[in-house]
Amino acid sequence: MASSVSRPAGYDVGSYGSMVAPGPRMEAYRRAMEAHVRPGSIVVDLGAGTGAMALLACRLGAARVHAIEPDDAIHFARQAAAANGFADRVVFHQALSSQVTLDEKADVIVSDLRGTLPLFQHHIATLADARERLLAPGGVLIPLRDTLWALPVESPGEYKPFEEPWLRNDLGLDLRAGREQVVNRWQRVRNAEVAPLAAPARWAELDYRVIREPNVEGSAAWRSHRRGTLHGFLVWFDAHLADGIGFSNAPQAPELIYSRAFFPVETPVAVEEGDAIALHITARLMGEDYAWGWDTRVWSGPGDVEGATPKASMRQST
Repeated sequence: MASSVSRPAGYDVGSYGSMVAPGPRMEAYRRAMEAHVRPGSIVVDLGAGTGAMALLACRLGAARVHAIEPDDAIHFARQAAAANGFADRVVFHQALSSQVTLDEKADVIVSDLRGTLPLFQHHIATLADARERLLAPGGVLIPLRDTLWALPVESPGEYKPFEEPWLRNDLGLDLRAGREQVVNRWQRVRNAEVAPLAAPARWAELDYRVIREPNVEGSAAWRSHRRGTLHGFLVWFDAHLADGIGFSNAPQAPELIYSRAFFPVETPVAVEEGDAIALHITARLMGEDYAWGWDTRVWSGPGDVEGATPKASMRQST
């Protein structure tokens, strides 16, 4: 379990800057910290980046903030702490959190170690380790939990990269061998043009107060609201930072830094109103990142699907 998230290659200062730009995410984090950071609090900023949350904790009266960040961006955090008059209250640790030992326990641990989805590298192991070793009894984690959602969608535009040039191209070449790999990957999407076939469904919840196991799986099922074509599933998360405070990365919400995930089906499926759609997702940590699997089944008509023969059954995996 003693592991920590490493930043993706090319994660530059500009990328860190986008994380602290005004918007729903930073506003929610600010409000959650206001709810829990008190004068005299000991705070751990896990994955501190350029130190914005550490500085917010100081502004709220934290007696000491331990800013933990393996990336060289921590040098900018040091400069920012000095520029804001907080250099004497922030202790910087350029290391993986699993390598950090503190002589005091934190009242609050604040972090955002997610990627496009919360199941990212060693995010869960890092939080579980910090919770067990660095957090005082009765201490608070920000965030508390993340809820994962899925939505079956019709989206010829998002599906196009899974068909071209693999199934058709202007060169008249047979590239079908490459499509098997391409269609077994999910992709990040921003401002996705999708037409929902049903309402969103929750398929997993990550409760950071108790979670230990990095592997997650879950299922969701729908009845199609209309006739259309199933091209895949849009997947996102809702973040619950503190009681009544959070933000959503849902399709109708403002764009955030995370983007969303599009899981394509192997072959598009024509669906009618009332057809049943079922999805099972597995996410298993292998090495430094997750291997994803998603199984899709579609049944015709409004009847009971138990024992019925599906009109489509697909198993995909990264």
